[in-house]
Amino acid sequence: MVRFLLGPTLLRLLAWHHARGSARYDRWIVRNDILSSADISAIRAHIGDLPVRPLISILLPVDNPPAEYLHASIAAVKAQLWPEWELCICDDASREPHVDRMLKKISANEPRIRLMRREGFGGAAAARNDALRLANGEWVALLNPGDLLPVHALYEIGLAVIADPAARVIYADEDKIDEAGRRFDPYFKADFDPDLLLSQNMIGHASAYRTDLMRGIGGFREGVEGSPEHDLALRAVAAAGENAIRHIPCVLYHSCQKTGSGQAISAHCPPSFQGLRDYLDSTGHSDAGLEPSPLTPGTPHVVWPVPDPPPLVSVIVPTRDKADLLRPCLAGLLHRTDYAAIEVLIADNGSEEPETLALFELWRNDPRVRVVPIPGPFNYSRINNQAVAEARGEIILLLNNDTEIIEPGWLREMVSHAIRPGIGAVGAKLLYEDDTVQHAGVLLGIGWPYGVAGHIYSGAKRDSAGPFDLLSVVRTASAVTAACLAVRRDLFLAVGGLDEHNLKVAFNDVDLCLRLRAAGYRNVWTPFAELYHKESASRGEDLEGEKLRRFRAEMDYMRRHWAEELDNDPFWNPNLSINSLQRIRTHQIRRGKSWAYYLGR
Repeated sequence: MVRFLLGPTLLRLLAWHHARGSARYDRWIVRNDILSSADISAIRAHIGDLPVRPLISILLPVDNPPAEYLHASIAAVKAQLWPEWELCICDDASREPHVDRMLKKISANEPRIRLMRREGFGGAAAARNDALRLANGEWVALLNPGDLLPVHALYEIGLAVIADPAARVIYADEDKIDEAGRRFDPYFKADFDPDLLLSQNMIGHASAYRTDLMRGIGGFREGVEGSPEHDLALRAVAAAGENAIRHIPCVLYHSCQKTGSGQAISAHCPPSFQGLRDYLDSTGHSDAGLEPSPLTPGTPHVVWPVPDPPPLVSVIVPTRDKADLLRPCLAGLLHRTDYAAIEVLIADNGSEEPETLALFELWRNDPRVRVVPIPGPFNYSRINNQAVAEARGEIILLLNNDTEIIEPGWLREMVSHAIRPGIGAVGAKLLYEDDTVQHAGVLLGIGWPYGVAGHIYSGAKRDSAGPFDLLSVVRTASAVTAACLAVRRDLFLAVGGLDEHNLKVAFNDVDLCLRLRAAGYRNVWTPFAELYHKESASRGEDLEGEKLRRFRAEMDYMRRHWAEELDNDPFWNPNLSINSLQRIRTHQIRRGKSWAYYLGR
């Protein structure tokens, strides 16, 4: 009855919300993504000056598409400003006579269109592979009937190929387009993220591959469950290596969608569980588990193994009194955490209150707990560094005393990432007490041009999958908060620990993460380790007096020391605002025009 009464209203609300989002995106397109005649002239001049222009072969499988879809896709290719292209079409035994007539007519007067017809239906993978056999270009790009390439798509790909000869896979941002030609639902992607690729096809439709790479891995696999594009991307990355993947932060693909008033908007390219399982097995990770994400069952969650016996984790909990916060924090650690190999070091910065001293006395009888006296003025970095020097564990877990455990498997999840080769710091999903998100990774440069960092997606609902499911998957982040941060002890010491001289209170975790990244490690955030965090409850806010002066000095240090990194977070697309912690499109994109030099010449 409720569905019957409210269903039409909910559909109208969904349509209204979609229309509002589309209108905002329309305005962004007008400001940032429409080429003027001057832009087009400049692009042509730039192309004319290039000493080399790699040939790009576009693979188009055809299986009885509507005539208008096929015509639109081919017209978009023929309109490309980049002249060095060929369109390789495989007709997968289409039964509709208009398809054969249209293809013969289109290819008759255009030598750059290469055409073959299968006598028997083989499926999308077989058709793409037959199209691949026609390709003469150094690079191949993907296209589906009905989908469109903007006129500068191959130009941007060509420039990326010329700029980086080591690149073997190139991908770009993409959006959707409805039957009326209106664009919506843009996916402004991060730079390449190996963990995100395990959960979704972040490379997507807007992609190009070296032809020799594509042929070397056997092209598309037939009979792959789920998304064959995701399977292809996984195998290509495994063959090419993570350092050969490049991202163009520009919308270069419009995926055709039939839109309805109640249509849900989701990620552009679905994942392939089968492809991911085969990828894990073939790359030496057959011991990794694979299960649906609890928040988005259609999204895979890789469960990384933990050795037996598990490594010892040294949990560092700084405190000065505040027994009301410390008591539930310790109780959760010691009684509601299913990871047994832990020691808890209470880094005591001069506690005096009887309640706190009584709590210390209570826990002294537990062999897992040690109270480490660290007197002196509050210096978060120094307190943690001294406690780490006393730690025995292979893994260090920095944990605020104002956190509280929610579910027992949180620490195992964090350890499973911290011990992976190439991983630096691991951050958790932290929640406010009202079950909204407090921490889902750190965005660098927030509040540009003076800001340093902030927590993205703060305020989202606990059970929200987030935009493009980014709150429900493990992904790389430039930094994570030290309120709950796991890192191998040897890495922590190798990069010098926390900076107790320049960053006594604020941004020491961001600085640590950036030093880990500079040393070649990736920092990751996982939604599968959840804790409550009563943010800054134990020390108050940095708002006035000496605290404010110290905070400004630490901001100045970070801006001086990490200016380039703070202004270019690779995991936050330059089409998104760095004056908002949500995925709000910026009024003016931070990526300059590739053809800017030729404007006005």
